[in-house]
Amino acid sequence: MNDIIVAEGLVKTYGKVRALDGLDLRVQQGTVLGLLGPNGAGKTTAVRVLTTLLRPTEGRATVAGLDVVGDAKQLRSRIGVSGQYAAVDENLTGYENLDMVGRLYHLGARASRQRAWELLDRFELTEAAKRPVGTYSGGMRRRLDLAGALVAMPEVLFLDEPTTGLDPRSRLGMWDVITELVSGGTTLLLTTQYLEEADRVADRIAVIDRGKVIAEGTADHLKEQVGGERIEVAVSGSADLELAREVLHRLTGREVGVDEHTRTLAAPVSGGVTMLVEALRALDDARVGILDAGIRRPTLDDVFLTLTGHAAADDENSGAVT
Repeated sequence: MNDIIVAEGLVKTYGKVRALDGLDLRVQQGTVLGLLGPNGAGKTTAVRVLTTLLRPTEGRATVAGLDVVGDAKQLRSRIGVSGQYAAVDENLTGYENLDMVGRLYHLGARASRQRAWELLDRFELTEAAKRPVGTYSGGMRRRLDLAGALVAMPEVLFLDEPTTGLDPRSRLGMWDVITELVSGGTTLLLTTQYLEEADRVADRIAVIDRGKVIAEGTADHLKEQVGGERIEVAVSGSADLELAREVLHRLTGREVGVDEHTRTLAAPVSGGVTMLVEALRALDDARVGILDAGIRRPTLDDVFLTLTGHAAADDENSGAVT
């Protein structure tokens, strides 16, 4: 497959701040790249450069074979963008917002109206179509904003943290829409802070921190870098800790972490539930009292703590460019 998004050595500076610091990206046509990073990592700046909203200080990038600087006007008609905040007119109705976008893309009056109703139905907004957007909930505005990005049926779509602030049901619905789009051939670059989200919809994930990509691969590959799965066992008494440690070490062949305060042990494993069942049997045979046990998988903070030395939330209030 061809690379439909290519970024080489992108740098974007604001005075002394380097929002992008030599960013390299490649996204194959018809796939989803999840751009994963904490606030301030440069995700949004990267999207703004790739969608022609910002000129890079250094480096070059192409989308659909078009240069983001030299071919900016032509490129804008071939991409769709949905930002962190819903870019909708609150004084217009949902239908009027989408109809207006269609006319701005020069679809014509009839095609714009038809496309607006198609998207309102697709995003379950038909009943609210004639209401001012100012009366919409946050989730409804996010869905309308994504619908607006799809009016012109773009071949490349950029979604900047599309599910931030959505309730669980709305988030699941958004994931379903994204999956449907990609199955239809759309190429998608998705920025997110949620490993779960990237795991669900992305073919590949690029981890960005301080303006550059520091790791790239599938979700499973990134999880392996932070130790993959691990068994966690809470024992009933402190006297059981050493015996439980010996049992788990013998079973897994790996170093077992012990937290004496919480009487919890953790051992990296492969094999998931099967290994957990074997561990519980071995602990029971050794007469170790067990309060709780389970398989723990890496979280977003686990990934960032391993790859960057800090948790994802560390940049929340840093004031850095996003």
